Amino acid sequence: MTRWFVSRHNGAIEWAKRRKLPVDRWVTHLDADEIRNGDIVMGTLPLGSAADICNRGAAFYTLDFQTAEMQRGRELTADDLSAAGAALQRYTVTKEHGDVL
Repeated sequence: MTRWFVSRHNGAIEWAKRRKLPVDRWVTHLDADEIRNGDIVMGTLPLGSAADICNRGAAFYTLDFQTAEMQRGRELTADDLSAAGAALQRYTVTKEHGDVL
């Protein structure tokens, strides 16, 4: 089992390190082909990538938090994330197959 943390944002990485999360691999980009059954993936990913990871038998935890509108589009620090109530929340994501709207 490998525990991954995926983010290109320094604030998110610092936030995770302050919490001493058990992480084996810190990456800025994740190739779903590297994920194995039983792995744990933490961070922020597009839904399609999260579905691919869950489909491979890995657990996916996204970094959930609430931001003010004025904070959108700018880099958040670890302190900003803490103030926004950041937490890792597990989601199981599936991709529906069939017609596309």
